[in-house]
Amino acid sequence: MHPSNTLPNPATLARPRRRRSPLTLGAAFGLLLTLVGGGAWLATRTHIVNLGNEQQLSDSGLLQDWKDGAVIVMIRHAERCDAAPGPCLDDPSGITVAGRLAAQRVGQGMQQLGLDGSDLLSSPKLRTRQTAHFILGQAVAGEDWLARCDHQFPAEAMARKRPGHNLVLITHNGCIDHFARQQHVPGGERESGYASALFVSVDGNGKARILGRMNEPDWQRVLASTTR
Repeated sequence: MHPSNTLPNPATLARPRRRRSPLTLGAAFGLLLTLVGGGAWLATRTHIVNLGNEQQLSDSGLLQDWKDGAVIVMIRHAERCDAAPGPCLDDPSGITVAGRLAAQRVGQGMQQLGLDGSDLLSSPKLRTRQTAHFILGQAVAGEDWLARCDHQFPAEAMARKRPGHNLVLITHNGCIDHFARQQHVPGGERESGYASALFVSVDGNGKARILGRMNEPDWQRVLASTTR
């Protein structure tokens, strides 16, 4: 048979090149933008360090900022009686007996930091007034904005911070949450335990920076080792 009449072997034929779909390229580009944007979003998050860790406490700069009067500390009230099985201190709308003891331990830690020259304010609710009494050992002025816990809370707190004077606020979880939201703290890190304290440094330009959180059981142990 003449070679020209021989049929070509299909296996030897070059396969046609497939054209990429514009939709596929667009989807890939969109995914890339999403990943880049997600990374940028994560980079703006503020993570709350545990000041119960001695190294993190030292690295935070809290002790020096406190000496400089450059700190706002927001302390959640102690264990509330209407949400705990323990015996009440007295009124059911106040704190428990265990809450009183916890507040006193926090107060001993605050005394180690030093309260001279600090401005002291409390929510007017009974549980916060009782907590303030056992932490600070004195009557503290009550202001309604410390109980409203709305989106104005961060601005209200910053407006009351005087240069050279630390500001101590005895308040509620919801109020502290609003401040943490403004500082771009992820939702899973914004919850404040009973009698825990969120420390914030305020610079000379009025810019706030979260230093970290001290939980009630850590106060005396950590401060005793860092202030001696």
